[in-house]
Amino acid sequence: MADYGVISDVSTSLVTLLDGDLRKPPLNARAVLDDLSGTAPAGLTLTITLYEILEDAPSRNRPRPQRPSGTAVVSTKPPMALLLHYLLTPWGGDSVTEQQILGRAMQALYDEAILGGTMLLGGLQGSADTLNITLIPLTLEDRSRVWYAIQKPYRLSVNYEIRVVNLDATEELREEVAQSRALDSGLLASRP
Repeated sequence: MADYGVISDVSTSLVTLLDGDLRKPPLNARAVLDDLSGTAPAGLTLTITLYEILEDAPSRNRPRPQRPSGTAVVSTKPPMALLLHYLLTPWGGDSVTEQQILGRAMQALYDEAILGGTMLLGGLQGSADTLNITLIPLTLEDRSRVWYAIQKPYRLSVNYEIRVVNLDATEELREEVAQSRALDSGLLASRP
């Protein structure tokens, strides 16, 4: 079940994947979740910033999941399908080293473009969910708007989308199932 913690579970899974790859020599960098509100991180670091959460519009029309429960059928709203947008930014070295950090992160996300099973952490671990990771081709103007929104000067960075993250509904609708029916023979006889 993907409860309210699913967004942070996705972020943790992403950071863990990238941190494992960046710590390998020769880079020996690290990946951290950061909202970029403070000062620049120390050392060779790749910051991962969740900057936008959207609803996946085509997924809105999914049918209601149903399951039997005794003499009733219990249904819930379909999960809310989310798209998470992340900004990946290298820090702490000269421009060549920062480009290498970013290149290694992009290589890792290309190699593991679909996260599932044991690669997911928290409430998603062991679930049947899979997450698709895609590089978002933003124009320089769109990328500048992201940096303007977080009130920082523009830096070399890339944007990724993770889809579809399912956030389960909490309300259930219980409907009793008819066990039998009876016809009134008087109504049938009075028809012309």
